[in-house]
Amino acid sequence: MLFSVENMLLIGSVLLIISIVVGKTGYRFGVPALLLFLLVGMFFGSDGLGLQFNNTHQAQAIGMVALSVILFSGGMDTKIADIKPIMSAGVVLSTAGVLLTALFTGLFIWIISGMSFTNISFPLTTSLLLAATMSSTDSASVFAILRSQKMNLKHNLRPMLELESGSNDPMAYMLTIVLIQIILSGSMNAGEIAGNLAVQFLVGGAGGYILGKLTVLFLNKINIDNQSLYAILLLGCVFFTFTITDRLHGNGYLAVYIAGMVVGNKKIVFRKEIATFMDGMSWLFQIIMFLTLGLLVNPHEMLNVALVAILIGVFLILIGRPLSVFLCLLPFRKINFKSKLFVSWVGLRGAVPIIFATYPVVAGVEGSNSIFNIVFFITIVSLVVQGTSISFFARLLHLSAPLPQTGNEFGVELPEEIDSSLSDMTVTPEMIEQADTLKEMNLPQGTLVMIVKRGNEFLIPNGSLKLHVGDKLLLISEKEKP
Repeated sequence: MLFSVENMLLIGSVLLIISIVVGKTGYRFGVPALLLFLLVGMFFGSDGLGLQFNNTHQAQAIGMVALSVILFSGGMDTKIADIKPIMSAGVVLSTAGVLLTALFTGLFIWIISGMSFTNISFPLTTSLLLAATMSSTDSASVFAILRSQKMNLKHNLRPMLELESGSNDPMAYMLTIVLIQIILSGSMNAGEIAGNLAVQFLVGGAGGYILGKLTVLFLNKINIDNQSLYAILLLGCVFFTFTITDRLHGNGYLAVYIAGMVVGNKKIVFRKEIATFMDGMSWLFQIIMFLTLGLLVNPHEMLNVALVAILIGVFLILIGRPLSVFLCLLPFRKINFKSKLFVSWVGLRGAVPIIFATYPVVAGVEGSNSIFNIVFFITIVSLVVQGTSISFFARLLHLSAPLPQTGNEFGVELPEEIDSSLSDMTVTPEMIEQADTLKEMNLPQGTLVMIVKRGNEFLIPNGSLKLHVGDKLLLISEKEKP
């Protein structure tokens, strides 16, 4: 079946519904949703039900738009207070760690290239390019698995992994683009490359910070009657940040991630509504991106590179990633051996390496089709092997911890503008013995009971309301002054 205007909406809706249903099923069993979305795309693709999609340019454009939203949303969820203690380690992993992973893996690919048991023959630069495309990690599937298992991580590992995986895509992107330029031009100027990387980082970082600040100011100052438009306005700012930074020869992916961090750590109007919208958009673009990539690949072509892809994948998982992690974290003596081992294992490859693998195809690099198929195969191997064993390794290394409770059981939140906080409390037998009505309860000064939940019934409180054991009270209190 060919894509057309007439059947696009029908096909798209069916794919979305099936992906969400399948993703929900996998969520319960700790299977990365990303893997399932890819498999759905492959099932409906050319080797499955016959949907024909082979436009690499369109897939790359979809990936670019999707990554902008996903990285910005990830930046919004990154709290400065959480990552501050591990900022240095996270930044080193997302820069030097990516570089070392690409270097070690690229050298391994070059060594096995041309051997009798492999069917690839890549020069050193192409080997490094293949390694560079898959040198970054994916955070979305990692934390989806941890959430599905109701698991947190000790020793600030969660924010460190979040920072690394959210910020290492720009480095992998720059390595990919630089190596493509070197291959196509046939020459390498070390000074020019270093200067290009410096400009990409500096302009990307500065552009993201400045435009993030301007976005916060814009959202808070503009007065729109329809509050639903604020989230759409923010989405426009995301795309503007990416494109204007890219036009200034900066790294757009780095810019949107930093802009997201700036917006997420500042007070903005209608934060809850905006956060809900961005979270939904992030999931929508992830599904679209993964489905697109699943449709793009021809599974029968991956069989030709299966052996060499498995060899590279095993090296990347067991040697390349661990070696780069231990070298990068060598100066950080407070990070213990078990933590380093776990970080080494949580190096999931996701949709980003597949997106980056389309760049050599679009550029016309020799052997680019093999690069794309190898990266796709390794991504699946990584998701199956590492993605399904994250919670097991966290427990094995005694690094797992229960998730801290967030919010309250009533699901009620207050706008940031209100200088008060909400909490909940359950009535115990001891409390009833001392006071069985609200007016007799000794609540702290400045604290009021807003709602009483008794079973499935919600009661409006008054002073004479008789309390029962098990009643849940929603409390509002003034925030403590610093």
